[in-house]
Amino acid sequence: MSCNDNNKIVFQTSRFGSLEVDAEKIITFPDGILGFPAIKRYVLLDHKETVLKWLHAVDDPDVAFIVIEPRIMLPKFNMTLDPTTKRFLQLDSEDDLVTFVIIRVEKEQVIANFHGPLLFNAALRLGVQVVLDKL
Repeated sequence: MSCNDNNKIVFQTSRFGSLEVDAEKIITFPDGILGFPAIKRYVLLDHKETVLKWLHAVDDPDVAFIVIEPRIMLPKFNMTLDPTTKRFLQLDSEDDLVTFVIIRVEKEQVIANFHGPLLFNAALRLGVQVVLDKL
């Protein structure tokens, strides 16, 4: 990975080859993502002309997740943001909160992890994965 004069970061991926993104688009997960605690920096990439996105690790070329906004798959998805998570994300306004869930395709079936949503403070590009007991 390298940084050039235009405040762009260049990094390698196993899926997309070399990518160049604005440094300010990097989302930091201070605690990592479940199963990947050491990987802290990710970038959100559009997946063609779809509602899907890739959450790709900046520091590991092989780590990437397909994500989607939960209400696209489950319109009644609703979660209450607890005060600890709100403080962790430094959310001044819930307008800055963006939520995604990781999806995977298994035996021609799409499975979304609604119990482990990814929350982002869009203004600070700060993220956390939370574990929900119930939806």
